[in-house]
Amino acid sequence: MANKEVLIQVKNLKKHFQVGPKATLKAVDNVSFDIYKGETLGLVGESGCGKTTCGRTVMGLYDATGGEVIFNGDINVHKLNKKEKKDFARKAQIILQDPYASLNPRMTVGDIIGEGIDIHNIYKGQERTKRIFELLELVGLNKEHASRFPHEFSGGQRQRIGIARALAIEPEFIVCDEPISALDVSIQAQVVNLLIKLQEEFGLTYLFIAHDLSMVKHISDRVGVMYLGNMVELASSEDLYAEPLHPYTQALLSAIPVPDPEIERTKERIDIEGEIPSPINPKPGCRFATRCRFVKDICKQETPELIEVKKDHFVACHLVK
Repeated sequence: MANKEVLIQVKNLKKHFQVGPKATLKAVDNVSFDIYKGETLGLVGESGCGKTTCGRTVMGLYDATGGEVIFNGDINVHKLNKKEKKDFARKAQIILQDPYASLNPRMTVGDIIGEGIDIHNIYKGQERTKRIFELLELVGLNKEHASRFPHEFSGGQRQRIGIARALAIEPEFIVCDEPISALDVSIQAQVVNLLIKLQEEFGLTYLFIAHDLSMVKHISDRVGVMYLGNMVELASSEDLYAEPLHPYTQALLSAIPVPDPEIERTKERIDIEGEIPSPINPKPGCRFATRCRFVKDICKQETPELIEVKKDHFVACHLVK
């Protein structure tokens, strides 16, 4: 990856929410990673770990509390004026989790897809209509669907409309925020395969946020694991799944079902026990310390840094050297 071109640099990113006079929810706390051009970086972790907040802060939908996001080497996402934000929106788009809630029920599919085209003044008249039809066909629908409303479609079809909307303004980067979690299992693979096909066709870069670890393995070049606002491990998909180093990652991966009954019966499942600490005003130390089976005194006192323990494999754990 060293010779690849970096599209997005996330440096010490923080997103905190004030939830009381003296209470701060640290949803994303000091997270750093790069995303290379043309790759898919998967972001995984349990619900509430901060992965969606991280994706939305990278996009600039949430203001960062600290740190910075640099796009293409020179655009600081959190220091843009109104016009620059509009220009940046052409380069970066988001596919939202819930295909039922993310489409305006009062707009036709053609107008939903064409909204971005109109805002950025890309195509007009016949060219606009032609572009909408092209996009519908690109995502496996047809031009007759343009005049229909979202309620006339299944969940998988709605997510395809969401993908067409994101592609309408020809972005370079797309945040896929749990794009398959609201869909039937039979449809999930279709949507993921569509995303892979579009990436190959248009050279897109993805940040793919999900909690389905087997699907993340299928689509991602590299994977980052988040736990309570911190990045605890970051490695190539192959490396991470073959040799997870952080105790939390090991436990997560041990829960993935294997489609072989013999192996599934005999494999070791690592149960995570103990209490989940509150992300509000967290104490110093590793946030996984209360649930870690290898915990030592240093884990409760000092917050581990994300360091490279072997080539392109980063871990935040005092016990991994």
